[in-house]
Amino acid sequence: MKLACAALFVVLCWAYSPIGIHIGLEVYSAGQLALLRFLIASAFMAIVAMSHSVQMPKRQDLPLLFLLGFFAVALHHIALNFGQRGVSAGASSVLAQSTPIFTVIISRCVLKEAVSVWRWCCVLGGMVGAFIVVVGDKGIGAISLNGVLILLSACSWSVYFILQKRYTTRYNTLTMVCYTVWTGTAVLLIFSPGLLASMMASHVPVNFAVVLLGVFPSALAYVAWAYVLSRTEVSKVSIVLYLIPPTAILMASFILGERPSLWIVLGGGVVLLSVMSMGLENQFRRRGRDDETG
Repeated sequence: MKLACAALFVVLCWAYSPIGIHIGLEVYSAGQLALLRFLIASAFMAIVAMSHSVQMPKRQDLPLLFLLGFFAVALHHIALNFGQRGVSAGASSVLAQSTPIFTVIISRCVLKEAVSVWRWCCVLGGMVGAFIVVVGDKGIGAISLNGVLILLSACSWSVYFILQKRYTTRYNTLTMVCYTVWTGTAVLLIFSPGLLASMMASHVPVNFAVVLLGVFPSALAYVAWAYVLSRTEVSKVSIVLYLIPPTAILMASFILGERPSLWIVLGGGVVLLSVMSMGLENQFRRRGRDDETG
């Protein structure tokens, strides 16, 4: 029950993220919103770090930690915020779930890892679904680079995932979350000019939405997800992440009054089906090995 509640909490937090971004962009620039969001998250993670065992980083690992912060926080959220200025919250949530697709592409093109035909078919299907979402969100006559920027944010997150998986096994999950948030926030400080003036000119509901954005999707959700992953296998719980886009679409319809078009629903289904199919390949292989040994 605790694991189920934690997983549901993560889904609700990350489903709120594109909605909070949409509200914050009414007052703040894309860079200011990313900085303010992670200043709040950094402060919250500092409180968490004081009550839990967070390892001190080794000097030789500092460049890697800043690289992780750049891809997971700075580049990811700058591209996401700029992209969402012209994309609905629901469509943004769908496009953001394309991260596994870019993980496959990077693994093959950069790391020279072998990729099966099945996975290439999943990548192609995911790209087709993403195109349908971009076209169906605002109409073919209003196609812009905004959707491409959100795909860039998903690509940035996949780079972070690969780096973290390969080079940071000597730190626990909470430590990695803390230093990723802190180093990414340090990079975002380039957007600090004018932030205080924007905060003073902002409305209370907007600032409240940004505070929620900093505390829940940017901090608490990562802690809850770390708790879930520490107590079960990734393959068993990752499927709950596919609930984020439909949850975000539903929340956006109530909070923002968005009504997703049939094309967004169709394209989102294609993207999620493609991503889920990648995970099914691993399960089929594992089942085949078990049958052979059995």
